[in-house]
Amino acid sequence: MNRRSIARNVQKGFTLIELMIVVAIIGILAAIAIPQYQTYVAKSQVSRIVSETGSQKTAVEDCLNNGQTTPGAATDATHCGGTATASNLLSNTGNTMNGTKPATATDGGVPLLTIDTTSATAVAVLQSTIGTSASAAIQTKTVTWTRDNAGSWKCVTTADAKYAPAGCPGA
Repeated sequence: MNRRSIARNVQKGFTLIELMIVVAIIGILAAIAIPQYQTYVAKSQVSRIVSETGSQKTAVEDCLNNGQTTPGAATDATHCGGTATASNLLSNTGNTMNGTKPATATDGGVPLLTIDTTSATAVAVLQSTIGTSASAAIQTKTVTWTRDNAGSWKCVTTADAKYAPAGCPGA
């Protein structure tokens, strides 16, 4: 053989086995990364709902301090009117802030407020039900902030513990 014939036989490009190995590596990485990303998204959505629901605690405290112990939209001295902004992650059925769903809640829901000043354990309860816009792993789960007679708030969620933030333990 001469030099010219050897030069012509030099391989250019990738072999089929090399391409198959690359595809297999990408598949393995995707199989690991996609579930981790889905868990991350669900956890961040639960954290957001905990924060959005908890933001109503100040309004509830104000109502209780002013003797407004009846949930509802009326503006008299006994009704606690809400200022919740609708969240696209919350269910818009069954969730009402203070007995009424605000006009802005067409795309989402708001927390449900319950006040019971005769209760020995829970004076006020803010509960949010997670809607269908959220990750499938947390849909229909709830986030609940409960205020006791001493004025302390406690958060719990029915979402799995792996999705719950540190300050709001899960099931």
